[in-house]
Amino acid sequence: MQTLVFDAEYFNIEDTLRCGQTFRFFPYKKGYIVISLDKVCYAYNENGKAYIETDFPNYFYNYFDLGVDYSKIVNSALSYNISVLTKAVTLGKGIRILRQDSVETLYHFIISQNNNIPRIQSSIEKLSTLYGQKILSPFGEFYAFPTVEALNNLTISDFLAVGLGYRAEYLKTLSSDIILNKINVENLKTLSATDLYNALISIKGVGDKVANCVTLFGFYKTKSFPVDTWIEKIYKTDFVGVLTNRKKITEYFISLFGDNAGYFQQYLFHYKRNLE
Repeated sequence: MQTLVFDAEYFNIEDTLRCGQTFRFFPYKKGYIVISLDKVCYAYNENGKAYIETDFPNYFYNYFDLGVDYSKIVNSALSYNISVLTKAVTLGKGIRILRQDSVETLYHFIISQNNNIPRIQSSIEKLSTLYGQKILSPFGEFYAFPTVEALNNLTISDFLAVGLGYRAEYLKTLSSDIILNKINVENLKTLSATDLYNALISIKGVGDKVANCVTLFGFYKTKSFPVDTWIEKIYKTDFVGVLTNRKKITEYFISLFGDNAGYFQQYLFHYKRNLE
């Protein structure tokens, strides 16, 4: 096992994990256990440093986006001189955009629609425990999220049994479409953020918010801006916005912030959610 150590000024592990990007993390000792695919790490902040203990240092170096200089992103945000964005960056400059597996993220965010975080995490963990590969780690025994092949073998009743409700049909169809290459994830990775969004929105069960979340959190297309209740509140109050269509609000912020829109979205989301 190896331990990666970084300055914590631009790497707050709790803020990053609890900012709506991912659902596979658990409190553990001084920080969190994080699971991605069949890999596990223990991540925590202490004494101005960020620590990642894992058997897969290269994987989690990439997962936490540690090759990117976030000071430049923070300084770009500050250069706009927008009061709420300045406050948001000051509070949340330790947030990083995770580089997650695209397929796993797509499944997770379909599960997330019209759902709350405890139920999302419960369904994901039940699926993983029942149908995923067992992971033996230095921190205990866990389960990987099931492969597409394993999920494709499930019935709608199997999906319903873990609390997925109407989403069960979407996940069954998604699994079949990936296996049959109707959805080619490697091809999706080559698309621009706009084209990727348009491709995702055509998938059964993927709406506007899920498409934007997967574009940003599953494919690392930062010219993206998911809009939810919190962002809508900021748009109306701090940007004095009059648009009511969330897709139009997304377009407004992308036009304003360009390639950094996704980073700034996380700062604003974190700020608003922690104020109320």
